[in-house]
Amino acid sequence: MDGINQMTGATRTTAGQAQTFTVSHSRDEEFKSGDLGMDAATNGLVQGHVIRFVPPCRPEEVSKLHFHDVDFQMVYVLKGWIKTSFEGQGAITMKAGSCWLQPSRIPHEVLDYSDDCEVLEIAMPADFDTVTLE
Repeated sequence: MDGINQMTGATRTTAGQAQTFTVSHSRDEEFKSGDLGMDAATNGLVQGHVIRFVPPCRPEEVSKLHFHDVDFQMVYVLKGWIKTSFEGQGAITMKAGSCWLQPSRIPHEVLDYSDDCEVLEIAMPADFDTVTLE
């Protein structure tokens, strides 16, 4: 887990799932993407991670139409901006402070992003499939 320090503690059961108190502290050196410990803390119920996109954006590499087979997915832009195209919505540019709910299995592709782009992504369940459509 490059870039993340984690602390765990007491375990509780909520809605049939054992969950453990977890705190994560990210470090900047060589950090690109970091699991926040939610998968382990929720026994696979939730995944939380910070994604730092690798600059520069190369659309020929990242612009692949795909979907995620999730029950829930939320993305919040922490820094920079990202331009993504969603089926039925078209291209949308989200900037720091933007947040979106990404419905399960909605086809989408990343079109572009800033060199400093960072997002927080929360998904349920923690382990899910990504299906490439092209």
